[in-house]
Amino acid sequence: MTAQHTIAVLGLGRMGEAIATRLAAQGRPVLGWTRSGRTSGSFDTTGDPGEAVAKADLVLLALFDGPACLQVLDTVQDSLRADTVVVNLSTIAPAEAAELARRFGACYLHAPVLGSVPAVTAGALRILAAADPGTLDRALPVLEALGTVRRVDDASTAAALKLIANSGLAGSVLALRDSLQQADALGLSRTQALDILELGHLGGLVARKRPFLDSEPATAPATGSAAGPAAAPPVGTADFTIEALAKDMNLLAAASDTPLRCLSGLADTPGGPETDIAVAATVPAVADAVLAPLRAYIRGHATGAPGHFHSAFFPTAHIEGVRDGVFVSWPLDEYCALFHGRPAPDEPARSRRIDTVDVHGTVATATMTLRHGADTFTDVFLLVRVDDRWRIANKAYHRHP
Repeated sequence: MTAQHTIAVLGLGRMGEAIATRLAAQGRPVLGWTRSGRTSGSFDTTGDPGEAVAKADLVLLALFDGPACLQVLDTVQDSLRADTVVVNLSTIAPAEAAELARRFGACYLHAPVLGSVPAVTAGALRILAAADPGTLDRALPVLEALGTVRRVDDASTAAALKLIANSGLAGSVLALRDSLQQADALGLSRTQALDILELGHLGGLVARKRPFLDSEPATAPATGSAAGPAAAPPVGTADFTIEALAKDMNLLAAASDTPLRCLSGLADTPGGPETDIAVAATVPAVADAVLAPLRAYIRGHATGAPGHFHSAFFPTAHIEGVRDGVFVSWPLDEYCALFHGRPAPDEPARSRRIDTVDVHGTVATATMTLRHGADTFTDVFLLVRVDDRWRIANKAYHRHP
């Protein structure tokens, strides 16, 4: 691809505008189009997508999702020259990528990118490119102007690998959330915690996202807790939004048909569609009101007093699991009858730990580990909030052999 060849960029959001700006700054003729009609001072734009692609040797798609790609390509298909290469930089589902590759044949290059706006500006994107070798060779000079190209066998694989890469990012953001919540619980300042985290495995993420992370935690509880809404998220220009990352994780879960824990963590993050992913790491820990019935349950085991269980559970609750190879489902009263108002003889050696709590509006799930002598149990709870009070609606358990 030589400098005099024309490039059309369809989609001028954060990434599309940054890509068009970088290519135009290198002296490449660029014509951009976006559905919003927004213009740019860095490159030429048009309000007609057909005009944008009519003279283009290379059409770059930088759109939000698969349906947007399909809609735009349907609109411009009749305006595309037979030899125009369509390069799709968007993050879409593997099946959607495979369908577009089938539809456009050898002229289609699926090239999702790893990296956000700063990487575009620095020419440091990592690009997963899947296409006919001749097609890729034609597009390679432009792609290499944006970053490093990694050849992939087919469009579906490229799309799947991009989703896997973003799942690692989502996991890192939520791991950072856990670390900051623990630091808050220990009374550490946000600056102290971030300085140390920047030295460790999450250091790259922390360093890039410090503007969104530096403020001290708000006193309001997280969204969905009993005591009210969370404080407003930090203000800043997002490189990659929570909305976009959640979209990608939904695509991954649907493509793999495998549940993703990070989806609930992202869904419970306060903020609008322009909120940067780093804000997901700043959500305060769950409110004490959610933990109250779990702590009452722990006191019941510690003291052997059934009144604590009556306080923790709804009267209709059941405690269920496999006991001696047989499924049991105890009503609350039957379960409480197992306790006689005194601690177990080995109580000083026993331990209980709340492992996870996930709040979703008026319902929550929680897990707990109990070490009772030679036995270790995993308890899984369903909690419901009624009249601003949380109680356990049901418990299932597994006894580890």
